[in-house]
Amino acid sequence: MYRSPADTDHSGDVKASVGAAALAHDQIIDAPGVPRFSWRIMRDQLSGHLATLDLTPDLGCDIGSKRWLRGFGTFLGLGAVALAFWPNFAPLEAAPAAHLDDAVRDEYRAQMIMPLALGADSGRRMGATALVAPLAAAPERPTLEMVVTLAKGDSLERMLRRAGVGRDDSQRVTDMVGAAIPLDQLEPGTTFDITLGRRTAAGAPRPLQSLDFRARFDLELGIGRFDDGGDLALTKKVIRVDETPLRIRGTVGSSLYRSARAAGAPASAVQSYLKTLGQYVNLDRDVRSGDTFDFIVAHRRAATGERQAGQLLYAGLERDSAPRVQLMRWGEDGEFYEASGVGEQRGGLMAPVPGRISSRFGMRRHPILGYRRMHAGLDFKARHGTPIVAVTDGRVTGAGRMGGCGNAVRLRHDGGIDTRYCHMSRIAVNRGQSVRRGQVIGYVGSTGLSTGPHLHYEMYRGGRAIDPASVQYVTRAQLSGAELKRFKDALVRIKTVAPGAALAELEQTATEVAAEEPEREIDKLAAPRKG
Repeated sequence: MYRSPADTDHSGDVKASVGAAALAHDQIIDAPGVPRFSWRIMRDQLSGHLATLDLTPDLGCDIGSKRWLRGFGTFLGLGAVALAFWPNFAPLEAAPAAHLDDAVRDEYRAQMIMPLALGADSGRRMGATALVAPLAAAPERPTLEMVVTLAKGDSLERMLRRAGVGRDDSQRVTDMVGAAIPLDQLEPGTTFDITLGRRTAAGAPRPLQSLDFRARFDLELGIGRFDDGGDLALTKKVIRVDETPLRIRGTVGSSLYRSARAAGAPASAVQSYLKTLGQYVNLDRDVRSGDTFDFIVAHRRAATGERQAGQLLYAGLERDSAPRVQLMRWGEDGEFYEASGVGEQRGGLMAPVPGRISSRFGMRRHPILGYRRMHAGLDFKARHGTPIVAVTDGRVTGAGRMGGCGNAVRLRHDGGIDTRYCHMSRIAVNRGQSVRRGQVIGYVGSTGLSTGPHLHYEMYRGGRAIDPASVQYVTRAQLSGAELKRFKDALVRIKTVAPGAALAELEQTATEVAAEEPEREIDKLAAPRKG
């Protein structure tokens, strides 16, 4: 019999039964008992126990504690187990080297890759069979195109012969080019585009089909055959060139050189400007920030786009607290003159040889004669064959054997000054010749009364020997008359050049624009003949 909780009161007594229900036998549920064995339950329990274990404590924390000691013991135990399973320390035996016979080596060679520069003869090839017939001669290319550069000291004909041009064609080309321009005007480094045609016979040189090169900055030459088997013909292409000088003007900053380079001046032009300006002003003391530099260099622009910078023409410097510097190149010698017509200041006592003074002017015991006598000059110690230069401009009044001086040269300078250079091994000037400052007049030797290679240098004033080390003099050219007027007119014209005007692109003419248009195929056809 089943009773619901509502059938009992709080004291546990059974209330008066309102209703009763009877259950069948199969509706009675057994009382709960002990659960059966389960792997899942055991695994969960084992995982819970393992999670509570601290097998790998951090040895960097709580050093010296029980937990740390237990972790350290675990570490030692694991290390001992690892050492126990360590393999043998005996060396391992390598596999024996494979035997490479010719067949295996050929197979390796077929599989590798070789660069073209080493022949590139790797890879598989099909062997020739009886059906393959060898060629009597390998076919040649119909034409050969190459670019050849003229080397320093080389000639045009030798260069063409080395390129494969035949003797007759190379001689013909040399004559044609020589008739157009002097061959010595061909500068080293000139490139030639050469095309050689098909050989007329086996072993014969290839005929020259075409040759094109830039002969000068303003001229291109082309040599070719207009008809098959025809003779060589020369064509000239004159290139329009604008020679407006390049003027560069700017303000000096922290450095004059850097300021000029930042303004777009070529490095060679800036160096020439500084060298020229340095002869008139002290670049370290007299040039300050805020000054204005101004210089002009020769410049050429070709219609084809090439540009070429030349030598320095004008050098100027404008300063607030000092007079303006204006220098212009003038004359055949290319010297710089000030705006007033005064030329460069040139020092006289330039060292005749790059050596030290071994004996000075005055009385001394002669090393060969053995007695005291006047040493009327300076002795410079130098190697045999060292070049000897003139200390300043002058004229050769004597060149030859001069007694105890041996081979000597005597020069006459302005101001009644004469100089003599003794004991030369070889003389490089002739009597009556004019020489410039720094020009080589001979070479150090040991001729005459000399104990070894050296230069004996003497100086005379009015025929009387003086100490060369006591003389300090300079030479300066001065323009006058009509020459001075032409110089000042040229200075005014060159200063009218606008800064940077030469950097603009050269405008093409209508003829040049038409020449650059591509030729139509229909225009290449020959005009029909009139019957």
